[in-house]
Amino acid sequence: MLSIILLAGLGLASHATAACSRTLLKDIVTSYITAQTTGNLSSLPLGTTVTYIENDILTDLTKGVLAKGTSIDFHRSVYDEVDCATYTELNTATSSHPYVIHTRIGLGADNKIAIIDSVVSDDGDWIFDAKLHLNFTKAEKWDPIPKEKWDARDVIKAAGDAYLNQWGSVNLTVPLGTPCTRLEGGLYTGSRDPAANTCRMPAFPQPLKVAKRRYVIDQELGTVGILNDFPWLEATLTNGSTPSSNMFRVEGGLIRYIHEVTVCATRQCGR
Repeated sequence: MLSIILLAGLGLASHATAACSRTLLKDIVTSYITAQTTGNLSSLPLGTTVTYIENDILTDLTKGVLAKGTSIDFHRSVYDEVDCATYTELNTATSSHPYVIHTRIGLGADNKIAIIDSVVSDDGDWIFDAKLHLNFTKAEKWDPIPKEKWDARDVIKAAGDAYLNQWGSVNLTVPLGTPCTRLEGGLYTGSRDPAANTCRMPAFPQPLKVAKRRYVIDQELGTVGILNDFPWLEATLTNGSTPSSNMFRVEGGLIRYIHEVTVCATRQCGR
């Protein structure tokens, strides 16, 4: 029988002790997509114990969104062969319950699933619009990058971190490319001028420290997915934070695309 480990810390890294093949990780994602589509968890190669986190809450795997079958209109995944982890963005815009979900899956030393960590957004969450999100994400190009043009893992990670770190230090240099476009909920910054850099962020009312970062890095796709906790945005949580996820496409050391999903405790985070 599957048992769910309830762990206090959410900043949980992969349990794996060795690198994984890309083929194995793609198989893991296929099993995840099948489970989310059918609501049947039997497709998942689960380890003896599994940690399931949904919107920063340790949850029974059989009671979360993964156990609720839903049609999927689009999904995009990245594969971290070093840390034995995957990161998937999926959109269910035309289902009876539209979602945009970012999920990190980490494998154990037995190459079975040890942790599933999801940021699940739906109606009322920050700028949520699954149909607009679907239209914009499908139009983007996240093709594999020729190996001779791969950025180093630390370069990809540093680009994502710099973007999040600027929220606490407005003068910090962020490696934004031109063009650069941000998809935040259903808001697309590149709608008016797709060839421009529209990823620059204005200063927040106060410096922010983005905590509990959980990474998945894929050199072939030039991507880092970072699950994190977004402080300040939720108006009812003066000193708290809300579940969030940022997905970055990096080309030649510069950020090309940013996808952000943020969950609110109150409608539109009370803003």
